[in-house]
Amino acid sequence: MDSCVCAALAARDYNAAAVHVSYGQRTEQRERQSFLAICERLGIHDKLVVRNEALRAIGGSALTDERIAVPESHEAGHGVPVTYVPFRNAHFLAVAVSWAETLGAGKVYIGAVEPDSSGYPDCRPAYYKAFNEVVKAGTKEGQIEVVTPLIAMRKAEIVRLGLELGAPFDLTWSCYSREDQACGVCDSCVLRLRAFEAAGARDPIPYAVQNV
Repeated sequence: MDSCVCAALAARDYNAAAVHVSYGQRTEQRERQSFLAICERLGIHDKLVVRNEALRAIGGSALTDERIAVPESHEAGHGVPVTYVPFRNAHFLAVAVSWAETLGAGKVYIGAVEPDSSGYPDCRPAYYKAFNEVVKAGTKEGQIEVVTPLIAMRKAEIVRLGLELGAPFDLTWSCYSREDQACGVCDSCVLRLRAFEAAGARDPIPYAVQNV
């Protein structure tokens, strides 16, 4: 959902290109399907789809290791949850920055969000400030900037912005565990459902359970 709104912002303001990284996550097929459909709806024609084998091989996350159960939202507890994929966004950004350098692009948009991020450490503003220093030092011209337009927003604010932009929420997928219909009970589903409710809007995707 956040990536979709971010893509809608980029497509509004620039001739956008889009990257999708599959990394062996439980909903890999469904997320790739969403990526392609969102790009088509937003008129983004330049696309890069890659697969990262490292994150599944490394494991350590309920999203990439079938032996670790995806908890329901009320079971998540405190601290960084088991759905955190270790240092995942660095892998995504490395691909995006490499491609941006090849394309001659000046900005890399990522839909990272801190307030409703489930406590993931790679969704903090300090992380992106530091990453931009790496990009500056490690690219030919040092001019590519990673931008995080949603990072300080609550999920409900993101829903409202997406509705204003005409972001295709009906094509998005947030569920951590299912591909046929969203489970409605994992942390990602619950955060999303609460956001739509707070924004006074209906979430257009199907849910197996919807108790929010």
